Amino acid sequence: MPTHHTDSFDLLETSVAAVHDAMANGAVTAEELVERYLARIDAYDDDLNAILTVNDRARDRARDLDAQFERDGFVGPLHGVPTIIKDNHDTHDMPTTAGSTTLADSQPSRDAFIVDQLREAGAIIIAKANLQELSFGVDTISSLGGATRNAYDLEHRPSGSSGGSAAAIAANLGLIGTGTDTCSSNRSPPAFNDLIGVRPTRGLCSRTGLVPLSETQDTPGPIARTVEDAARLLDVMAGYDPEDPVTARGVGQVPDDGYTAHLDADGLDGARIGIARQFFGLQGDADEYEAVSEDDAAAVTSVLEDAIDDLEAAGATVVDPVDVVDTNWLLSARVLAYEFARDFDAYLETLGDDAPQESLAAIVDSGELAPSIEARFEGGEILGTDQDSLDDNTGYLRRLERRRELRDSVLATLADHDLDALLYPPSTVPPVTVDEHQPFEEMNCELSAHTGLPAIVTPAGFTDDGLPVGLELLGRTFAEPRLFELAYAFEQATENRVPPEQFGALELE
Repeated sequence: MPTHHTDSFDLLETSVAAVHDAMANGAVTAEELVERYLARIDAYDDDLNAILTVNDRARDRARDLDAQFERDGFVGPLHGVPTIIKDNHDTHDMPTTAGSTTLADSQPSRDAFIVDQLREAGAIIIAKANLQELSFGVDTISSLGGATRNAYDLEHRPSGSSGGSAAAIAANLGLIGTGTDTCSSNRSPPAFNDLIGVRPTRGLCSRTGLVPLSETQDTPGPIARTVEDAARLLDVMAGYDPEDPVTARGVGQVPDDGYTAHLDADGLDGARIGIARQFFGLQGDADEYEAVSEDDAAAVTSVLEDAIDDLEAAGATVVDPVDVVDTNWLLSARVLAYEFARDFDAYLETLGDDAPQESLAAIVDSGELAPSIEARFEGGEILGTDQDSLDDNTGYLRRLERRRELRDSVLATLADHDLDALLYPPSTVPPVTVDEHQPFEEMNCELSAHTGLPAIVTPAGFTDDGLPVGLELLGRTFAEPRLFELAYAFEQATENRVPPEQFGALELE
């Protein structure tokens, strides 16, 4: 093990910029960073249960990067940065399991497009994180990894499906991370773990090599402790992929100077933020809930009210309320039940003869899924759709058309009120306890997911019980630079990010 520079470099809550400064000053090496993060995983993940696979080649990768640094300097914008990726990203050197024992031995022959981009930028994939099995739900429970815990209270859930990545980054088991978002997964887990999460505009980031849930909704995105690191990560993740034609939409949309150039501490001065009140408070029937109540929703709303005051104090004009969309119309655009089996089976085909299963139906029939995930397939809605007739399925095609109409309607609302963004809670209630399931009805995920518009989540504060609450901002198509600017200004004005107490420095640090 290399010598640790314990007196000159503080690992906890560090950033990419701080790591690179320390490397340039000789205070830390990539190998030392990897050793220290691996030590934290070893010490803390038994409690957190966020990590599925540790990369046994991470040390070798770090040594190679250190040697290159000695010769030529930094190899890229993420040089030597220990990164945790969700285990639905294909990796040629580690299994890609989607959290399922049925895929435990699945090791693709090549990396996902964004994984390749991360490595090209110098990132070190230190581990792969647990997730809601097959990404199907919002709890982060899997047959392979069990249940991940919330970094701020181990008796509570981290949300999902990217809960492993979020909990791990919150607990400083890695420096930055990735998730994928179908309808909440890159937003509610960061919100529940006091982090930044980004759902990019549809077409900005490639889905090639990601285990899919819904082709028209899936997108990868950054998870980080700071807005700056989320912007650095999106700088690397965004890009055109010929194998994913939807990314042609993003060509020319990434700023030439990168997203980090759009971080302005005064970015809220003169901004106009619309408050989407229809997404505050319980969305479901309180009488039918056992896990949450009106009081839980009121606790989240109280935190958001303080955050709105902070926005105004930082110079923003708040337009309150703004009517955005008819909720029934929004819900009527759901297509996951049509797409899941089709897209998952297409992914298995990309694995060729090495595919461990022949279809989603075979995985469900295996009896190996976690019980709560298996129960979601009951009724046959997911597996009963005729995949060969989707191009002629009027119900499916109507829902896709509704999405276009929804996007145009939301964009018109932003234009009519001259808004930079809409604001609402990513979840109307805090994290539930681990003996309950997070109610999907309380996840405000569908406005961004169904329109393809970008959204960013940032820490808003804590409930009286010490549970994190997030604030979500939704913007125009490819308006990520403006969203980063707003979120950065809010972050700098409030300093709401607080590390979890139970995952402090180790003695060797």
